[in-house]
Amino acid sequence: MGWTSKLFKNSKEKGNFFELQAEQYLKKQGLTPVTRNYNCRYGELDLIMKDGNTLVFVEVKYRKSEAFGGAINALSHAKQQKLTRTLFYYLKQNRLEDCPYRVDYVAISGQNSEQFTWIKSAF
Repeated sequence: MGWTSKLFKNSKEKGNFFELQAEQYLKKQGLTPVTRNYNCRYGELDLIMKDGNTLVFVEVKYRKSEAFGGAINALSHAKQQKLTRTLFYYLKQNRLEDCPYRVDYVAISGQNSEQFTWIKSAF
């Protein structure tokens, strides 16, 4: 039983915590928050941020252990497809089809969530 099991009532609470950690990390890198936890019929986008004039869709994953590949390898092909459908829906709904965008991935690892790996243009 890790430290996260004592802090959070459920996985949604844990996800929100690590998304906030990732958002704060990316703000320190110069990105500007737009929204968090965008939901639609196709899925959820953890973070939407801006990097200059580029809209950045960020998927966040936390793993306390490197077993089974750790957080860095937790983004499956199926999840990538779901994210792609969701972000295109977001762009269309907000009339941003011509806006430059990219998909980034933030993997958070370790017992104390100290290891951030930020992959720009992950797919």
